[in-house]
Amino acid sequence: MSTRGFQGAIFDVDGVLVDSPHERAWREALRELMEGEWADIRDQSEWSEGRFTPQVYQQVMSGKPRMSGALAGLEYFKVPDAKDRVETYAAHKQKLLFQLIEAREFHAYPDALRFVLAVRAAGIPVAAASSSKNAGLFLRQIRLDTFAEKEGLTYDFLRPGLSLLDFFDADLSGRDVARGKPDPEIFLAAADALAVPPEDCFVVEDAVSGVQAAKAGRMAALGVARADDRELLASAHADLVVTTLDEVDVGRLASHELARRSS
Repeated sequence: MSTRGFQGAIFDVDGVLVDSPHERAWREALRELMEGEWADIRDQSEWSEGRFTPQVYQQVMSGKPRMSGALAGLEYFKVPDAKDRVETYAAHKQKLLFQLIEAREFHAYPDALRFVLAVRAAGIPVAAASSSKNAGLFLRQIRLDTFAEKEGLTYDFLRPGLSLLDFFDADLSGRDVARGKPDPEIFLAAADALAVPPEDCFVVEDAVSGVQAAKAGRMAALGVARADDRELLASAHADLVVTTLDEVDVGRLASHELARRSS
């Protein structure tokens, strides 16, 4: 372990910073295909609308690049000829996702915005790192200055019109990587963009594959259990698991510790 405090913080986007409609788009896209174009093979699969739960999304698809996520979902539900159907599923999901984004069917998690502001105020550079090529669309629409004003928060680094996208010192969201999570490639690239050694970074993740990627990259992992998956994140060896980022003791980051606030 480093003898100095954390020098970089790396944030996943979907499920950590933003309650994005990815899960809903994946679920509805598969439902529409199974009730329409793929109705003839529906009974040959193990899919049902009720089986596509938030837990399935988190465990099977979350954190993966689009095509990998599509294949993982189809294979999980044992959809026949899954590899031949991946492009159709991924394209249909993307169409639905853009419709949901245009309708602003998403919001930022207030605890995440409070935490990322506090981390920056503690002098720790921050990076966004998501395998989603749509992450920037969400981050650009979230106004940090407006949020801080509503919360009664004042920071010298806030300026009028500051979006969450512009707030980050580095943005790796949507960058093409050869290997998706649980490979640490995207997080290592984020650490490099911050010019910080991986062991001096911590990663904030809500998915098991993301926690595994952080640990594989020699980084501390802070798990956010937003889908009743505390035990899963802990079993992936997250250094700390919380249900809200308000629980994290920001002051102890200077001691290279991920710790819960004392009550």
